[in-house]
Amino acid sequence: MTPSPDKNPAARSARTTSATRVAYCGLLCALALIFSYIEVLIPFNIGVPGVKLGIANLVIIIALYQFNWRYAMGINIIRVLVSGLLFSGMFAALYSLAGAILSMIVMALLKKTGLFSTVGVSIAGGVTHNLGQILVAAALVSNLRMFVYYPVLIFSGVASGAVIGIVAYFVLQKLPDIEK
Repeated sequence: MTPSPDKNPAARSARTTSATRVAYCGLLCALALIFSYIEVLIPFNIGVPGVKLGIANLVIIIALYQFNWRYAMGINIIRVLVSGLLFSGMFAALYSLAGAILSMIVMALLKKTGLFSTVGVSIAGGVTHNLGQILVAAALVSNLRMFVYYPVLIFSGVASGAVIGIVAYFVLQKLPDIEK
């Protein structure tokens, strides 16, 4: 006879770890949505359209380092789609989704190399997020002149990525390690 799963400590531990991960991911999704809402309420465009702090990306960086790229990608996609439905509309969500997917791929690859700090990964994510948005905009309007605006977005991606990366570094120092 095999012991029931409830009496098997290994099975109970695996369920607890899985349940813990799901609970944390739910909390991170909610936190990312709250940050997205705050960003809608307090736009940070400094006179330049499309420039935002990207404070919801703080949650994505934390998810990438606390879990793995799959969890972070899931949280990111949920955040983009739900915030698009709630705050900005699906057309804006299309731009954001392209940037979110591209930046997550780049951040996951850079993190995997071990050569980049949290700040470096975050900066790369900010720059490639803007690149994804420009690529979609250029494709939708069939005009490569959209890339004239990209240097401004590179600067804003570096600046906001650095700020988010620094904050993420300090937050990650305070969080307990979660089993992956």
